[in-house]
Amino acid sequence: MRPRIASALAVAATLALALTGCGIPADPDGSLDRITGGVLRAGASPSGELVIVDGGEVSGVLADVVEDFAAARDARVEWTVDSEEDLVDDLASGRLDVAVGGMTAQTPWAEQVSVTRAYPQLPGSNGADVVILLPMGENGLQAAIERFLDEEVG
Repeated sequence: MRPRIASALAVAATLALALTGCGIPADPDGSLDRITGGVLRAGASPSGELVIVDGGEVSGVLADVVEDFAAARDARVEWTVDSEEDLVDDLASGRLDVAVGGMTAQTPWAEQVSVTRAYPQLPGSNGADVVILLPMGENGLQAAIERFLDEEVG
């Protein structure tokens, strides 16, 4: 009788673990929920046609992607313009939700932050494997941005 109980408990534990995993991807810090209907904190580092900074204005292909993603979430964007290194520090410390610039899939920052899939088809990328950086572990936000990019640029 005891082996049957142990087997039943093992099956129940396995089912519980499997059902818990159904919520993946998730955001441990709730980034996507906070952004939706709120503010997307974006970092920008100037890079050719991808990110153009003129005074306090941020524009360019990646800036448009971030603005359009935010609009789709009924959110507004607060831009921070800085060096890539400082933007990575802001992502790692939770002060930013995303960072854009000339970062590619070969970015040296991949050990400190998450990196989206590469999008070499983005206009202005010249075929480079352009990526967007996010805080480590915010998988729900990353999945939402990648789905958005897949729909927008293929």
